[in-house]
Amino acid sequence: MNEKSHGGRRIHLNPAGAGRMPAAVRAVLTEWTRFEDRYGPYELDERLEDVLHRRLGRRLAALLGAPPGDTFTCTGAADAFAAVLSRLPLGPRDRVWTTPYESAANLGAVLALRARTGCRLEVVPLRPDGDLDLEWMARHIGADVALVCVPHVPSGCGVVHPVEDIGRLLAPHRCLYAVDASYAVGQLPVDAARIGCHLLTGDGWRFLRGPYATGFACLAPRLRDALTPYGGPPLVPPHGAAAAALEQALALHTPATARPDLAPGLRAAVQDTAGTELIAPGRLQSGIVTFRHQDVPAALVRRRLADRGVHVWKTVAEEVPLYLPERGVVTAVRASVHHDNSAEDIALFADALKDAVTVTGTGPFPAPARHPQPQPVPVPVSSRPEAGGPPRARPAVRRHLALVPDGSAGTGSLRPGA
Repeated sequence: MNEKSHGGRRIHLNPAGAGRMPAAVRAVLTEWTRFEDRYGPYELDERLEDVLHRRLGRRLAALLGAPPGDTFTCTGAADAFAAVLSRLPLGPRDRVWTTPYESAANLGAVLALRARTGCRLEVVPLRPDGDLDLEWMARHIGADVALVCVPHVPSGCGVVHPVEDIGRLLAPHRCLYAVDASYAVGQLPVDAARIGCHLLTGDGWRFLRGPYATGFACLAPRLRDALTPYGGPPLVPPHGAAAAALEQALALHTPATARPDLAPGLRAAVQDTAGTELIAPGRLQSGIVTFRHQDVPAALVRRRLADRGVHVWKTVAEEVPLYLPERGVVTAVRASVHHDNSAEDIALFADALKDAVTVTGTGPFPAPARHPQPQPVPVPVSSRPEAGGPPRARPAVRRHLALVPDGSAGTGSLRPGA
């Protein structure tokens, strides 16, 4: 089912960035966009009432293992996460846990929460292998921990976090548990009930292959009750035509994950290419593979692969600002697989990658730092306010962010950078 272009085979290895919409999904998006252009948004909403208010919610509930009343549509996971955090009734005595794998957008929302409430922000340390230190979490959990934020799969590397184990660890305590499933849903099984989280967010345009600016949030009754006195979460619903297309994408979605040999084959192709280094912390990996080459910059690798019919993504370290920059990573290449990829796609990628790095680039990258040993105390993010406040997600513009050290064991706060 690979598309043809210029008479050659086109291999899409970027569902983590944007999945390929099936033809039926594109047709629904086009049909209802044209309808709105002719008749207006009110007529569109009336025609799509059953889709927007019943069918889409049922499909999301079935996908996520949540009651239909717990699911809400929105313009994206980062928007939903920021909206919920903007209404959380926390105070200066509360602790909030995040992880070194948090995205820049979500970390910005956490920093805004701290600025608004005065809560204490702590970063859960890692084990030497790069996994989250659950033993540390068990030792340090207490009644003052009000919120724990964990990405199921980070955007900058393919590690899969044990979100269900974390949910069981946190269940006896008063904290709210938020899981970002943006890079997990559609490629891995995601079950909100089994995870035990109070907030689950995700995007519709990645592995689910829906249109851009669509997403969802699952809010457990306890979280909704906490937000009710403050007007509830101000979630912005997606455009009607986009929501209808997302419903169609979910109707076509199958629970089948990528073939078990595809992701290991992708990693093996990288490891078999001279001069490459995998960025693969943790013991369990997903269908996302991140790497860099010692001589050829990531942007050039991406362009050369595209010239050879293989489409991947260039990621910048500051997209995961508490993890990748501390390991000497500036930019990297991210490839990902979906269940519609094939073993032939992986073989073509392997050949194209070897060809793409044969011409040397600007020089070697610095040696990567080892994973830090777990610390006896959490690593706080800087409490000093930055001019202009936390960064805002700008989907249309990819901006680099700089890490400002504050002397707190290698972490820092974010500010817009060059």
